[in-house]
Amino acid sequence: MNAKKAKYQVIIDCDPGIDDCLALLLALKSPEIEILGITTVSGNVPAALGAQNALKLLNFAHKLNIPVYRGSEFPLKRDYVSAQDTHGMDGLGESGIPQVTSVSPQAIDAVSFIKQTLTANSNVTVIAIGPLTNLAKSMKQNPTEWKHCRDLISMGGTFKSPGNCSPVAEYNYWCDPDAADYVFQHTPVPIKMVGLDVTRKIVLTPNILEYIRQKEPRTGNFITAITRFYFDFHWRQEKVIGCVINDPLAVAYLLDSTLCQGFSAYTTVETNGIAIGQTIIDSQNFWQRPANSFILTKVDTQRFMHIFLQRLIGAAAPELTEVLQQIMV
Repeated sequence: MNAKKAKYQVIIDCDPGIDDCLALLLALKSPEIEILGITTVSGNVPAALGAQNALKLLNFAHKLNIPVYRGSEFPLKRDYVSAQDTHGMDGLGESGIPQVTSVSPQAIDAVSFIKQTLTANSNVTVIAIGPLTNLAKSMKQNPTEWKHCRDLISMGGTFKSPGNCSPVAEYNYWCDPDAADYVFQHTPVPIKMVGLDVTRKIVLTPNILEYIRQKEPRTGNFITAITRFYFDFHWRQEKVIGCVINDPLAVAYLLDSTLCQGFSAYTTVETNGIAIGQTIIDSQNFWQRPANSFILTKVDTQRFMHIFLQRLIGAAAPELTEVLQQIMV
């Protein structure tokens, strides 16, 4: 990709993870986005395994020229709890995708890469689709660099939707609540919070997956391989036929902010007790504090899926509109 033609220069901080890989694939298929680097953090899987999974995805997409940086292995304070019960021990649905041996993660760590990139470039968007440990460490070491950040999009948290790892908490913020709260309190760039209120509505159904497979068998077979485990988990836990794919919405929202609606508010993250990881969102301005976040509350699911499928498989708009009217209810 010619960097001069890309509208957005992006760092994707992630914990791959099934839906992380789908988000990465969407970004790779979007000519508006130049991925400067992929940084990994312990979340769905340990950071080292996440880096290997990122390389597997890049290998599939023929994009091994994009650098991968291994990041924080543990949360700032609490014990690390992975989500391998949801994503499989390999993080990719026990799909057995071979390791990439021709390329390795970069020598410098994720936090150093983030700091160096923000120092050298004042036009960087950070999309964080895992716990915020790397970001918090970067802000703690030198917060002035983050003034150079163009935009900060975080998949995490929840406003009115129930949590997915406790009654009130979303996993990314629950995994490292201290990092999440630190970022909310110290970021000079308001966080665009892509939480469960909107991501829970983004469901990859068997019909949509079959359409992908019919249109683009190679992509369809790859997605089928990594999501089968995810499908089974969602049925067992929530009786959903299909799987919620949270992270691609964060990328799609960068591409088209009109996909979602929301409001500005001051937000903090609970770091202790029974509600650990909960996002406390002052929607009524009770505390009279400046807004540090923009909370997404509504999403146009059909338009999201239109963008997602058009990018992944190159389907023409008229056909997509007709097909989605048939298979989305």
